[in-house]
Amino acid sequence: MSEIFRSDANRCFVCGPGNPIGLKLVFRLDGDICRSEFTPSDIHCGYDNVTHGGIIFSVLDDVMANWIYLKGIKAFTAKCDIRYKDSLPTGTTVQLEGQCIKQKRRLIVMRGKMTRTDNDQLVAETEASFMISRAT
Repeated sequence: MSEIFRSDANRCFVCGPGNPIGLKLVFRLDGDICRSEFTPSDIHCGYDNVTHGGIIFSVLDDVMANWIYLKGIKAFTAKCDIRYKDSLPTGTTVQLEGQCIKQKRRLIVMRGKMTRTDNDQLVAETEASFMISRAT
């Protein structure tokens, strides 16, 4: 497994260790899949005891983006589609996975998924296009 600290993303809401209100998720490569775990608390709810959909979207976007980053590529999200499959009660730990579907020139197409660890229920899945940054 590979893990790299992102000094350029220290304040990132999802993975930045320097963000005092951030989620501080840690991402790692496990073979060709980027993985992390997340347990939303009551401050992440949209309504009573249910995790806000924007939080779910954010962590899925980051697990895909970190697959790209951990491969040594700088890119940005160009488009992302999400399909919510079930609600996520706060306090429930989920496994996050991101993997590459295809890469062509400056385009990387990724897939992400969020699965509850207590019952393996799929919470949400994403498919996103990332553009490799021209700036270095």
